[in-house]
Amino acid sequence: MGQKIHPYGFRLGPLYTWVSRWFADDAHYGDLVVQDVLLREELMKRLKTAGIAQAEIERSINKIRVILHVSRPGMVIGRGGTGLEDIKKFVEKTLFSIIKDKHVGNIAFDPTKTKVDVVVEPVKEPNLNPQIVASNIADQLIKRMPHKRVCVQTLDRVMTAGASGVKIKLAGRIAGAEISRRETYKTGSIPLSTIREPVEYAEVPALTKSGYVGVKVWIYKKKSE
Repeated sequence: MGQKIHPYGFRLGPLYTWVSRWFADDAHYGDLVVQDVLLREELMKRLKTAGIAQAEIERSINKIRVILHVSRPGMVIGRGGTGLEDIKKFVEKTLFSIIKDKHVGNIAFDPTKTKVDVVVEPVKEPNLNPQIVASNIADQLIKRMPHKRVCVQTLDRVMTAGASGVKIKLAGRIAGAEISRRETYKTGSIPLSTIREPVEYAEVPALTKSGYVGVKVWIYKKKSE
């Protein structure tokens, strides 16, 4: 089971909560899901330099709350909170364009009626966040750094930060090879089939000159008491 299902979805409910939290009827549910996915993709692209790990979206009547988990919150907040206002306007503009241009939703987004609230939460230990770790590996692969050295150094950093186990899997034309292959680097324990154990997971594509190399990261933070 642990090899065939997303580790986050496998633990959704007992251990983790949903990244999109709202209620909608059958007529609007699909549109809101697509809006959340597209908005989250745009936020991940825009705030990549700030070390964004996750974007949570909460909806209520005439209000949208976006919670950003970043490793460098100062870059998002800006001097005097100007960065937050820019992100707020970016969210409003993105939602408006998603609904208008891509026809996702039959009701136009009106910023005067719907309040957008942006909250920034700092990531205490970036080396224990799989999204940030996978993004760092992908960035180094794009810069054509030796993949074995990158993965081994990443394993050391994650374990030093306090993890009980970490696994990194690369797949694709690694190091520009003609034939694609998979390589796995692992240390510690990764109990993928145990729901109560906090195993976090992320996957990030690295677009190298030879093609895409997929990066998957599993991090087991602590053993159950």
